[in-house]
Amino acid sequence: MLNKTIVKLAIPLAMGALALTGCGGGSGSDGDTLKIAFQGPLSGDNVALGENMQNGVKLAIDQANAKGDLDVKLEYVAGDDQGLPDKATAAAQKLIDDPGIVAVVGPAFSGATNTASPLYAESGLVTVSPSATNPTLTDPENKFTSLLRGVPNDNQQGAAMATYFAKKLNAKKVYLLDDKTDYGAGLAGVAEEGLKAAGIEIVKKSVPQKTPDYSATAKDVVNSKADALIYAGYYQDAAPLAKKLKEAGYKGAAISGDGVNDAKFIELSGDASENWLLTCPCTDATVEAGTKEFSAEYQKAFNRAPGTYSAEAYDITNMIIEQIKTMKGDVEREALRDALAKASYKGLTKTFSFDENGEFKGTDVYLYQVKGGKIAYQGNVNQLVG
Repeated sequence: MLNKTIVKLAIPLAMGALALTGCGGGSGSDGDTLKIAFQGPLSGDNVALGENMQNGVKLAIDQANAKGDLDVKLEYVAGDDQGLPDKATAAAQKLIDDPGIVAVVGPAFSGATNTASPLYAESGLVTVSPSATNPTLTDPENKFTSLLRGVPNDNQQGAAMATYFAKKLNAKKVYLLDDKTDYGAGLAGVAEEGLKAAGIEIVKKSVPQKTPDYSATAKDVVNSKADALIYAGYYQDAAPLAKKLKEAGYKGAAISGDGVNDAKFIELSGDASENWLLTCPCTDATVEAGTKEFSAEYQKAFNRAPGTYSAEAYDITNMIIEQIKTMKGDVEREALRDALAKASYKGLTKTFSFDENGEFKGTDVYLYQVKGGKIAYQGNVNQLVG
């Protein structure tokens, strides 16, 4: 999900010695074990988004082990970065230093991906993100050679927001608010371009994460007389913002992206979330016919319904497992990275394939709306706007 400034890090050359250590010999006491990791927020403010994806990864690994048709046993490893750039390098280094890890699902958030990707590139350890959507991540000048993006980027999501407001709601004036994160600023920037192209008047403001009181911002939104609002950020801040907007008497439409598209948003904001629109380059696994069996298995395993990016993380893990199978137990990090970059995999949610820069080739974005205290799937944005 998720500054357009690419962080350049000095990587110790000694790490190169680790680049090829994730071989078929595995790690620990069991020489026939290979590990697949997940990096994302497994603690902190946005833990629910990380848990959604972690569970998808775990389920795919458990099912693969149960089938018994692999030459190796698979093991899951957690890499908690709290979704924060300043925690991402330590989380990534821990995974890189484990020679049994041959692939990473994630990092989940754009800021963390931006910070960690130079480390992964140096080590040759492939990362396939189900949710890091800042468009600049796959810029070849970054040399993030181990990064594959398994989701349409915010060029699609931001454009979808603008298109929906312009064509479906006939908005004349939009208040565009971001949280100053890599994800929020990137998403807002793309949305701004789309709104301008549609001739919609824009009021723009940036308010950093963990702002203690959104009262002033909410009053500013109301006083602007905007008939629609876009919030580019995460649910932890969208929730108190929604409460203050309701208290201030805001009556217009409100839309946010995949960083808010979680039941935790409703839990934290209560009825102030009602009617909020939410976009995501992800489908609802509980609704789409192709993912209903997955949804039932997920519910059985974790006693909860799959959430945002659960099914996508599951698909990506299975894509990795499919490539591991073709290597018949002889898995090296760089070889697996190169195989995945060229592969095409038909998952439950979509077909996964990448261009020469590691960019996902698909473009579909989906719309949700909070109704009756639940996030209700609306469908493909392009189809909804006609």
